[in-house]
Amino acid sequence: MKEMLWGIGVYLAVVNIITYICFWVDKYRARHNRTRKRIPEDSLFGLAILGGSIGAWLAMYTLHHKTHHPKFTYGIPFILLLQIAGVVWALYYFSVID
Repeated sequence: MKEMLWGIGVYLAVVNIITYICFWVDKYRARHNRTRKRIPEDSLFGLAILGGSIGAWLAMYTLHHKTHHPKFTYGIPFILLLQIAGVVWALYYFSVID
């Protein structure tokens, strides 16, 4: 069980780093007027759904990117809350915590 939890932790760390980098790249391209090569919003949301919601949320507020888009300002925290609830449920369900 510990190996599985460690593996999940590594996965989440990697996907959050990748998500943060993608937000940074999109912000860089937006500032340098490279609209053709921007990262689609669906891709940014997809990374958040795959476990990168913490990286997306951190990137939004440290890079000031997508903070004026309601679907991001409400969507990313909503995804994060769902993921936290899912983790808490799984930990209780599999008796990792009592």
